[in-house]
Amino acid sequence: MGKLMGVEQLFEGRHFDREVIILCVRWYLRFKLSLRDLVEMMAERGLSMAHTTIMRWVWRYAPEFEKRWKRFAQAVGRSWRVDETYVKIRGEWCYLYRAVDRAGRTVDFRLSAKRDVAAAKAFFRKAIKGQHDAPRTITLDGYAASHRAVRELKADGLLPAETKLRSSKYLNNLIEQDHRGVKQRIATMLGFKGFATAAITIAGIELMHRIRKGQFGLGRLGVQGRLAPAVWNAVLQA
Repeated sequence: MGKLMGVEQLFEGRHFDREVIILCVRWYLRFKLSLRDLVEMMAERGLSMAHTTIMRWVWRYAPEFEKRWKRFAQAVGRSWRVDETYVKIRGEWCYLYRAVDRAGRTVDFRLSAKRDVAAAKAFFRKAIKGQHDAPRTITLDGYAASHRAVRELKADGLLPAETKLRSSKYLNNLIEQDHRGVKQRIATMLGFKGFATAAITIAGIELMHRIRKGQFGLGRLGVQGRLAPAVWNAVLQA
């Protein structure tokens, strides 16, 4: 990861205070709120803004927030449950590849326009790179392309030959249940207008999902027991 710009520089030139920007982006990604809901909530605090302003904040800052929280990510287990779910973008169905470990912690995710071998391999490469380690066990459903992707990654040496591949609908209930936390937030957004903005927004939703699961080690920041705004400021300024 390259050097991150300072938090003051990150919010330099903005009309609103950074606390307001962080709050709006955080609440939009975490809760089932529309942009206009947030506009109304901010108006009750005496702040007048357009819903498009908040949307631009999400696109600008969600990737920055993800990079800063990533520094505190804790390793997950090496038994992965992998599955795909559906996301509508510009009226077309796309595919969100996701994986959790046996404890339900998020391993990784990847949005794809297609559901095929190449897309599955791209997801696994991203997940392995992000975790800095390959899984010992991969549990899939019966979709043939994902099984083929694992076999090809083994042949290419990107997955160890001893990685166990299994197919179990029962064991994969864990990832299917985990989809709900992400899909319920996406559903209230009434569809995305473009692939790039969908990828950014979903990454932000996944970040909030991981924070809620407690997947980040913040011990060295000394924020235990502090409220969310203080925690976020500490993470961004670290």
